[in-house]
Amino acid sequence: MSWWIDGSKLTKSDGKKEWWTTVYGPGDDVPVSGIYRCLGCNREITSNAPDRFPPQNHHQHSAAQGKIRWKLNVRTNTTGE
Repeated sequence: MSWWIDGSKLTKSDGKKEWWTTVYGPGDDVPVSGIYRCLGCNREITSNAPDRFPPQNHHQHSAAQGKIRWKLNVRTNTTGE
């Protein structure tokens, strides 16, 4: 889970952009920079566009956790715009 403090100037999104709803796999292109959460184990990573998501062997899952799948949790502004 991502944490924040009051006064951190985070802005809530309406979540309508495709990058909020799409689930990404290992090695996929990172669409926007941010903090991504693994849907199987809840581990979080930071990834920058236009890099790729970590490979399958980045971390291991049990059979119950299934495949590694990344979903955007917090979008970050790395361009200063």
